Amino acid sequence: MINGLKRTGDLEWEVPIGFIEGMRVPGRFFLSENLTATLEEGAVTQLANVATMPGIIRHSLAMPDIHWGYGFPIGGVAAFDYDTGVISPGGVGFDINCGVRLLTTPLTINDITKKKEILDQLYDAVPVGVGARSSLRLSPKQLDEMMIHGSTWAVEEGFGTKEDVAHCEEGGSMKGADPSHVSQKARSRGVPQSGTLGAGNHFLEIQVASEICDPEAAKVFGVEAGQICIMVHCGSRGLGHQVCTDHLQILERAVDKYHISLPDRQLACAPLTSPEGRAYFGGMAASANYAWANRQVITHQIRNVLAKCCGIGYDDIKLVYDVAHNVAKIEEHVVDGKLTKVCVHRKGATRAFGPGCPDVPHDYSKIGQPVIIPGSMGSSSYLLKGTDEAMMRTFGSTCHGAGRILSRSQAKKTIKGSQVRESLGREGIMVKAPHDGAIAEEAPGAYKSSSEVVSVVDRLGISRLVVRFEPLGVIKG
Repeated sequence: MINGLKRTGDLEWEVPIGFIEGMRVPGRFFLSENLTATLEEGAVTQLANVATMPGIIRHSLAMPDIHWGYGFPIGGVAAFDYDTGVISPGGVGFDINCGVRLLTTPLTINDITKKKEILDQLYDAVPVGVGARSSLRLSPKQLDEMMIHGSTWAVEEGFGTKEDVAHCEEGGSMKGADPSHVSQKARSRGVPQSGTLGAGNHFLEIQVASEICDPEAAKVFGVEAGQICIMVHCGSRGLGHQVCTDHLQILERAVDKYHISLPDRQLACAPLTSPEGRAYFGGMAASANYAWANRQVITHQIRNVLAKCCGIGYDDIKLVYDVAHNVAKIEEHVVDGKLTKVCVHRKGATRAFGPGCPDVPHDYSKIGQPVIIPGSMGSSSYLLKGTDEAMMRTFGSTCHGAGRILSRSQAKKTIKGSQVRESLGREGIMVKAPHDGAIAEEAPGAYKSSSEVVSVVDRLGISRLVVRFEPLGVIKG
């Protein structure tokens, strides 16, 4: 293990104050013995860097999928006092509201004998790849409505059902969205991309529920063993990326204006209540709503394809839940015994609110919110549930995925996409992608074990296993 770190539990490590100069709170991360070899020193330094930021509360946190990112480590969680703290794009990421949604179908594995045909039609219906363009053409007014109302806008435009909105984090629409803080360049990137998957680690996957770990919770979430499900992973596309880029330039100047001392300029930030901080929050929330609407439009396209190919009804395909894992949100948490208004940054981390929390959908209130953790291509994905333990220890947060161990460029240098495709094919997993390079950079060997990562959060109790899924067909962005 890296020098200077303290082990504080079987699965818990501390980055003590003093690890780097200026830390206001300790860092804390969660890791099993099996994952310690994957820990990057740079990611630990980033965790310590975050601990120097004004207004940070309790700890700078990282989940077991921790790896190096822009500013904050991916897998990072940090809560800042609303009155004295800051907001930072580095704590959200460039793909604002990158997230995951899980759909159930009434189908079993025996009902999808024409898997190649289904995958081909899904591939045609959901544009993929860098700069992928949708057949939708939004007017400026429609784009504004999309950024303000998110999933609700999409459903009102005919891209889903009212029940979908209730099963999205934040109801698929963050308050505080302000399209006036979204530049014309960002708008021009967003107009042609509504309903597109994008590139990188984004995917659309046909899965089968292979193991029910918590029958009671699985029943409440509407998932049964052997059921065919669809998982979608994507975000706010070029619009969100441009919003991040634009506001980073503003916030880099704000660091000097507000005399904020930072160990890394990638942590550029501003006080939450400053004009610059409020502007970023407004643009970020608008991007988050764009992402929820984007996933809603993709859901509509999936429903149409499955209804046509499998002879099932549009409404037979249910949305279990939609979670964001790149976002900053204003929430209330108990700090030093008092309910306190904070801004929680989750950068590659998933909200995991427990039973009874008012933000959990009514029909899931007794169980806790669904937590969706995708695996890497070819490995298991998981449905978990939020817990009271997460509310106490991690500001209601858990991991978001497997976590990379190879960068995309490293993966493409060492792994051949064609070989990955053939290997997965022998396991019965069909893959479609724009090119073999897209498969290589997201190959299973580029990631930690999703099962090990999920095992850590389950053993810690910051979320609990409900269902395991295995991939059958994958569309890579």
